[in-house]
Amino acid sequence: MAKTTLKLPFSLLFFTSLTLTLAILTLTAAETAAYPTIPGTMPTGCSLSEEEVPTPVRREVYENGQIYDITHRITSDMPSFGSKEGLGQYLWLPKSIKNGSLANNSEMKLPSHTGTHVDAPGHVFDHYFDAGYDVDTLDLGVLNGPALLVDVPRDKNITAEVMESLNIPRGVRRVIFRTLNTDRKLMFKREFDSSYVGFMKDGARWLVQNTDIKLVGIDYLSAAAHDDLLPSHYEFLEGREVILVEGLKLDGVPAGLYNIHCLHLRLLGAEGSPIRCILIK
Repeated sequence: MAKTTLKLPFSLLFFTSLTLTLAILTLTAAETAAYPTIPGTMPTGCSLSEEEVPTPVRREVYENGQIYDITHRITSDMPSFGSKEGLGQYLWLPKSIKNGSLANNSEMKLPSHTGTHVDAPGHVFDHYFDAGYDVDTLDLGVLNGPALLVDVPRDKNITAEVMESLNIPRGVRRVIFRTLNTDRKLMFKREFDSSYVGFMKDGARWLVQNTDIKLVGIDYLSAAAHDDLLPSHYEFLEGREVILVEGLKLDGVPAGLYNIHCLHLRLLGAEGSPIRCILIK
């Protein structure tokens, strides 16, 4: 039998090639939009599947308003204590499927007091740091349980006078203080703002001496006002009974009574740690 060769018109070949090229470009653009390039890697446009991947959903509230995530998402643009430039790059992808690795494996480097975080006594007391009072020694019983979310007067720092005016009853062990920091959205601004609201020394001392509060939560990077940065921390942490959870995300959360659940990383030797906190009605 004679061998035959099928010849396609040049216009049809050109049209077919153009169609395939556009399809590949469209798929690559969709992948890039859904999963932006991670620093340290180069996009390849390759995929294990040609099926469209849905965009991930990121939520702050779960179970029809029963669970509030009060943890700030860690981003390169979030504020970092004392920095004008924010946190900066904290995540790298040295091993990726795109560069031939078996799996994606990220590396991160960030201060232990980044975003929503917890302080251990060794944060401001060197003898406690040397003795091993790190975040691994913090009491999970204090970090989890019934908690009261209160609104603080917006025109001042938290002084003894302000604490007394809040009328927090004895027996309440966990209190989250929402301040002007939330209204000003300070945790969403890159540059550190030293005018944030926090505890003055007398307010911290009043809390320690006149309440049963053991968990203090607040909505910026420090529970202590900038003008009383160390004195307020000393008042809170000297007795090793009060735990500070700082940088909480409290916008849109109604004031009232909740169950709080906070879990930090077990970083042996670290005086602070990022922490994940949620409120449950």
